[in-house]
Amino acid sequence: MALLEVKDLVVEFSLPEGKIRAPDGISFEVEHEEVLGIVGESGSGKSVTALAIMGLVPSPPGKVVNGKILFEGKDISGNIHELRGKEISMVFQNPLNSLNPSLKIGVQLVEVLQEHLNMSEREAWNRSVEVLKMMGIPDPETMMNRYPFEFSGGMRQRVMIAMAMLCEPKLLIADEPTTALDVTTQAQILKLFRKLKESSKTSIIFISHDLSVIAQIADRVVVMYAGKIVEKARIDDIFEHPFHPYTRGLLKSIPSFYKKRKSRFHSIPGNVPNLMNPPRGCRFHPRCSDASELCREKEPPFFKVNGSYVSCWLYQRGADHS
Repeated sequence: MALLEVKDLVVEFSLPEGKIRAPDGISFEVEHEEVLGIVGESGSGKSVTALAIMGLVPSPPGKVVNGKILFEGKDISGNIHELRGKEISMVFQNPLNSLNPSLKIGVQLVEVLQEHLNMSEREAWNRSVEVLKMMGIPDPETMMNRYPFEFSGGMRQRVMIAMAMLCEPKLLIADEPTTALDVTTQAQILKLFRKLKESSKTSIIFISHDLSVIAQIADRVVVMYAGKIVEKARIDDIFEHPFHPYTRGLLKSIPSFYKKRKSRFHSIPGNVPNLMNPPRGCRFHPRCSDASELCREKEPPFFKVNGSYVSCWLYQRGADHS
């Protein structure tokens, strides 16, 4: 049994201009002690998927209108409050907005342990210092008495990861945790996640718009486009044998230090569609050079090709239907 199963998840946003669905009918699973990467352009529904799992979709205007989220085989739609912070934790993209600026770091960390594990203040303090040290924060005793604004961006993100790992959750969701950081700090945070992957039994959902970042941490990857999943595969297979035209476009857009560039960087032509009025059929077909009439008329199912799952009519023949 998978640790987490997301089945046919649909989140709908009701706006004055119309309704948007993103994600729109997606399904995936996260195995025990696995790192699943979710990648795609802005607006594809990655972060909303994470918020839906955590029960944090802003309402209004958002609402989960369909699907199930199963954690260890149980539907968690009604009792996510009991699991959030203890069994399932989340690291948000901007740590400055996630930490209370008026409270010292120590107060915020201790509060988590007292709330979820009923620890005494001294026990919670010692545990917080221990986890801050694990996250590579120097002189954690002193840092516990400082406010968020006294930390650099990278250190604030380490504090957020520490807060998420205090209760040793079974699932950690990291929503673009390196996006707002400089390249050097980004590498340090990725190294920290790799250390967590090796030293803990926590499963991780790592969300990013950058496949090169996902490649450094994930075991499997889910590729999203315009609210839909278009490909699911092991990370090595995605890089060696990408099947969906969108996945191939993303990979071509990654700069390489080893190949001499003779022309401009590759870019996928066109723009992401307006999800208030998404294209009929495959949502990628307006930007796809391989699109056929079938792509324009009918949404493709998933086909199993060499261990990967791809939602593309190009693989209708010679593939297992899913």
